[in-house]
Amino acid sequence: MSLNKAAIAAFFLSLGWSGPSAADVACAPDRVIFQTSDGPVAFQVELADDEAERAQGLMFRKSLERGSGMLFVYDTPRAVSFWMRNTYIPLDLVFLDQSGVIRHIHSRAVPLDETPIPGAAPGDPDPDRQMILEIGGGEAERLGLAVGQPMAHPRLHQDLAALPCG
Repeated sequence: MSLNKAAIAAFFLSLGWSGPSAADVACAPDRVIFQTSDGPVAFQVELADDEAERAQGLMFRKSLERGSGMLFVYDTPRAVSFWMRNTYIPLDLVFLDQSGVIRHIHSRAVPLDETPIPGAAPGDPDPDRQMILEIGGGEAERLGLAVGQPMAHPRLHQDLAALPCG
């Protein structure tokens, strides 16, 4: 099942949501929720949280359903770099710090390109990343994702999370 922006927005509006609050964000391991300037945006996600899953990623997939993606989770923040080896679909890579805040977005990564995609923009004073979300190419822009926005997910250390789970 894919959760879309309108459904998530309706859910939060029914709660009287006016901004991020621990009591308002119902997290699930297979879902991430971003707070954008236009309201909440959710994705259904597969987790890649061990070395083998992170190495495989979305390789060899021929499609990716709108509203879905893969969330790469590291135990501790680290410098990361991705590539598109054996990846047949264009992707947006959303790089997040340990508080779940978007720090860098690489839009429309080219299928099969082996050029490294760094997790930090040039000059970023803190280039370490805890999580990376891969979604369909162009989805970040279409849905209004931007640097500085928080994401909620139960795998974030909730004491550090910019948008903690309720």
